[in-house]
Amino acid sequence: MPEPIISVSGLRGIVGESLTLEVAIRYTAAFAALAPPGKILVGRDGRPSGQMLSEAIQAALQAVGRNTLDLGIVATPTVGVLVRRFQAAGAIQITASHNPLPYNGLKIFSHEGRVIPAAAGVKVLDQYHAQSPEWKPADALGEGQTCEDTVSAHLLAILDIIDTQRIRQRRFRVVLDSNRGSGSLLGRRLLHELACRVTVLGDQPDGQFAHPPEPIPENLTSVLPAVVEAGADVGFCQDPDADRLGIIDETGRYIGEEYTLALCADHVLSRQKGPLVANCASSRLGQDVAEKHKVPFFRSAVGEANVVDLMLARNAVFGGEGNGGPIDPRVVLVRDSFVGMALVLDALASRNQKLSAWVGELPRYEIVKTKHDLAPELLPAAITALQRRFPEAKSDRLDGLRLDWPDRWLLVRGSNTEPIVRVIAEAPTAAAANDLCQAALGVFAGL
Repeated sequence: MPEPIISVSGLRGIVGESLTLEVAIRYTAAFAALAPPGKILVGRDGRPSGQMLSEAIQAALQAVGRNTLDLGIVATPTVGVLVRRFQAAGAIQITASHNPLPYNGLKIFSHEGRVIPAAAGVKVLDQYHAQSPEWKPADALGEGQTCEDTVSAHLLAILDIIDTQRIRQRRFRVVLDSNRGSGSLLGRRLLHELACRVTVLGDQPDGQFAHPPEPIPENLTSVLPAVVEAGADVGFCQDPDADRLGIIDETGRYIGEEYTLALCADHVLSRQKGPLVANCASSRLGQDVAEKHKVPFFRSAVGEANVVDLMLARNAVFGGEGNGGPIDPRVVLVRDSFVGMALVLDALASRNQKLSAWVGELPRYEIVKTKHDLAPELLPAAITALQRRFPEAKSDRLDGLRLDWPDRWLLVRGSNTEPIVRVIAEAPTAAAANDLCQAALGVFAGL
């Protein structure tokens, strides 16, 4: 039986193959054994396998003596809000994010309402590998409850950070592509609260995706013309658990997930000065926006938990990842597509200009991503060789190796799950970014 992909923040695999009920139950029990006292919330993203996994996970939690609160189908950032709302010990969100339908997974949250930090996640992994669950006797079992309203707390938190009246006066036309994931449940209500004229695509959260679930250009060919046909001011595209947001402008052009964080940060920093955080694989746009507003900019290692750690350490007013994942600490310390939608609409209302014009004010970069087969023991030599190949670049060893030039960068990271190295480059043109990637691959070939 193949092993699931396991990280410090959860696991993911193909249901019935690498992700079995036994794996899910053991991992759940390991998390419960280390979580502080209190109930544990359980949510899911709408995939057909989610109901089965949810029932098994709640049963496992009750079998180790934990009370549970069933959230049903719910967006991942909403889970973070509800952990704090109910002062819970933590949560398990059943989701495989942007992976295809055969996959599912478990994402774990700490009592702080954020994806569990790396140090705590390592302890859960150790517990999962080292010990069997400690099942409780009949008189010490936990009890289960159901949450009747999963969206109001999150909705109110978002409305509190924007000028709702100004947005309502604009009566924006919006296309929301939830792609039959969990995003439509709060997404539709949020947009209606803001008096938007909304066209929702894939609003039935059953996981039967109308197109491949990752919100990237090649998967959105049916959505791009729908924005133009609706005469929309903006199109919003969510992944299945609604923690990532892709944006389409009024001309039907996909502006790129990297611009989600940049646009949101540009708007927030125009009103509230303070540090901005993004991971080291995100676009230089974040740094450009921070420089525009004359605030500090910090890069974290890749991973949502690492971004949040650095946001807390630097008292950041905003942060996120360039995969379409803005994080606003005023709402929740989780990547949040709903925050992204609200902030973009708030900015459009205040700027009184079209989205394409706003995007045109920002620098334009292109990112190229590739990978190369490389045994982990060869990675240190590869990094050393790359530094010698590009002595003029600024070198950073925070997470693999990042090399920076004034208008471009190259990142090389070893995979945590495969014997490969990931190579990412950004430059003003795709051709220039590809040249950087090919130069790196040439160095690896010479090892």
